[in-house]
Amino acid sequence: MSEPAHPSESLLVRAATGRPGPRPPVWFMRQAGRSLPEYRALRADVAMLDALQDADLITEITLQPVRRHGVDAAIFFSDIVVPLVAIGVGVDIVPGVGPVVEKPIRSLADLDQLRVLDPADVPYVTAAVRSLTRELGATPLIGFAGAPFTLASYRVAGGPSKDHARTKALMHGDPELWNALLARLAVIARQFLQVQIDAGASAVQLFDSWAGALSRADYERYVLPHSKAVLEPLAGSVPLIHFGVGTGELLTSMRAAGADVVGVDWRVPLDEASRRIGPGAAVQGNLDPAFLGSESAVIEREVRRIVAEGRQAPGHIFNLGHGVPPSTDPDVLTRIVELVHSL
Repeated sequence: MSEPAHPSESLLVRAATGRPGPRPPVWFMRQAGRSLPEYRALRADVAMLDALQDADLITEITLQPVRRHGVDAAIFFSDIVVPLVAIGVGVDIVPGVGPVVEKPIRSLADLDQLRVLDPADVPYVTAAVRSLTRELGATPLIGFAGAPFTLASYRVAGGPSKDHARTKALMHGDPELWNALLARLAVIARQFLQVQIDAGASAVQLFDSWAGALSRADYERYVLPHSKAVLEPLAGSVPLIHFGVGTGELLTSMRAAGADVVGVDWRVPLDEASRRIGPGAAVQGNLDPAFLGSESAVIEREVRRIVAEGRQAPGHIFNLGHGVPPSTDPDVLTRIVELVHSL
């Protein structure tokens, strides 16, 4: 297969749309960031939120892993709280903790914090995507947003939570407030993805970090309609990827939200995941990030197994089952890319 002349004919877009090429494309969630020494050097004196709102820094950080690893796609350097910050919500990204929200949601009156996102709120996103698509040429750029449930978990709890107890209590105890909250967050997430698509992104990923904390019944009742409100209006524009952690029991439901590609963490083999998801959808994943610290022979065995299992799906995008850990040796990622490219 000759090299694509345009991202629409890239291995990633082909796999995502059920037209797989001779091998799976490969990229890594969190491939840009703390595992790269060039990233740490660039960010040495720059606060995270400042970096996330600087088009030049976004562009450079997004490109760093493409140059180093030769991956088949770039993922837009952003964070799920960026659209919230852009509309005036008080959020800080605390090192070692994560996003911390100033005023958690407690009542319907608190929803006034959540106005509709306008493209003019995020000019640095538009500028960075346009710059990246020029730099990347035929290599596709994947846009990014947090899903309504995961955004809500931060808005309700005020920060990261291990058990999501406060979030679940609101979900069950005040369904009116819950649905009103997720409806607003769905509009914000959809618009944030639309800005990236309009600026030239070749695919987008809706990232639902914490959906695996829910039962299937609760997901379908309280979350699925809102994820669907993000994805369905974008259908047909670019390939849509939907990913969550610990969502093996939710794969069928996540597909129902409208994704072309369902991301799978390391807990379910890709052939079984494809069976659960049903016909027509590609899969993305699913090397356990813990293996990145293993010996090369162990990593190679796992990569070969995953690629073989992925061939049972209509399309397969090789990735990790979650993000790259900060302690990862970058050379390990480069070797994985080279191996996948050789298969």
